[in-house]
Amino acid sequence: MRSLRIFSLFLLLIVTSCADEPKETAKANLWLTTMDQKSLLDQRTLEVIDAEDTLGTTINIDTSQTFQEIDGFGYTLTGGSALHINKMSDSARTELLQELFGTGKDEIGVSYLRLSVGASDLNEAPFSYNDLQEGETDVNLKNFSLANDTVHLVPVLKEILKIAPDIKIMGSPWSPPAWMKDNKDTRGGSLLEEYYPVYANYLVKYVQAMAEHGITIDAITVQNEPLHPGNNPSLLMLAEDQAEFIKNHLGPAFEKNNIDTKIIIYDHNADRPDYPISILNDPEAAKYIDGSAFHLYGGEIEALSEVHEAHPDKNLYFTEQWVGAPGDFAKEMSWHTENLLIGATRNWSRTVLEWNLAADENQQPHTDRGGCDRCLGAITITGDEVTREPAYYIIAQASKFVRPGSVRVESNLPEDLPNVAFLTPEGTVALIVQNKSETEKTVIVKLNNKQTSFQLPAGAVGTLVL
Repeated sequence: MRSLRIFSLFLLLIVTSCADEPKETAKANLWLTTMDQKSLLDQRTLEVIDAEDTLGTTINIDTSQTFQEIDGFGYTLTGGSALHINKMSDSARTELLQELFGTGKDEIGVSYLRLSVGASDLNEAPFSYNDLQEGETDVNLKNFSLANDTVHLVPVLKEILKIAPDIKIMGSPWSPPAWMKDNKDTRGGSLLEEYYPVYANYLVKYVQAMAEHGITIDAITVQNEPLHPGNNPSLLMLAEDQAEFIKNHLGPAFEKNNIDTKIIIYDHNADRPDYPISILNDPEAAKYIDGSAFHLYGGEIEALSEVHEAHPDKNLYFTEQWVGAPGDFAKEMSWHTENLLIGATRNWSRTVLEWNLAADENQQPHTDRGGCDRCLGAITITGDEVTREPAYYIIAQASKFVRPGSVRVESNLPEDLPNVAFLTPEGTVALIVQNKSETEKTVIVKLNNKQTSFQLPAGAVGTLVL
């Protein structure tokens, strides 16, 4: 009998002990960047509780309202970027690429890259894949060669693909070979109509040649900045010419060669939404087109929604924005976050790409006669030393958390708190929020009858994952 009482007391102690154990509280994580740079993607853990009335400004997230899927966030891997990265020591290069393209704790998960097809103005000199002596032509493209890209670009891409095999890659031409143009120059001029079919085959060969190196070109824009023939290299291509080239040459050439690389139009500023709309209004051109790409050196980001409303079946991409050297961190972080990370994605963009991934301390290399001499890289490389510039943190604030396949979901826009929310493939919600006011704000985030709250300093940017 005594042993029975002892056993009963033992059971009572166990039950009482279990009842006294506190329930584990759900957690959310905030990664904070402040404009004074005292916090740069600093992680903070927050509690998630049942929703209640709390003093502060509330952002309500509704995952039942969905918008576009996200392809990724990243940069243009220019020829100059590849040159600097490839010249690093093996160990330093491996460490840098892992940090940029890996998805571990101290890595930022860059998920999309843009390349120049041939040279951009951030190569040491202009080139195409079929350069000839003055007066020569090669309509059968017998001299087509990717040789220039195999020196630095292709080796760096192969290393990146080992880390991020699913990364999406876009190609953008700055100019066709000079012999195809009316001015016979790498800078400016227009593509001669007689060479439309040859140039279409040139782009087919580019996609095929990259594939032979194990590099899949997911998408190609027809021409970088077709209304700006002042760079070196560059090309003037009016909307009616781009439509003609696509519907009668590039689209059929891709189809004939079983190339499923997406064709994307425009690739220029948001001040001319009429350019892509006019092309998409042509059903014979539109059937080959995946969507339109934009920069924001002119116009307003809301113009992307104008194109979406005109052609909701076509995708939108944000493909380029530069940071000018030496780079004002607070100014650049604030403007790019509001207009690109938040603005572009709230206006249907599937990507946000900053311009140049890497340059040296002198913003080299660049071409003559119009090459950008003030384009600050996301990283500055001096030998093996790496300096992380504003564009590094701008993209990292999204790329680390909003992985490809994420879907934008509804969130309200309280005054001075621009934000955008995504449902990730892992089932978490990522919210990018910015405090545009001059005072600290208490931000309350509500989702599915739960909430969390945090202090967001004046000007700061936070990414909340819950």
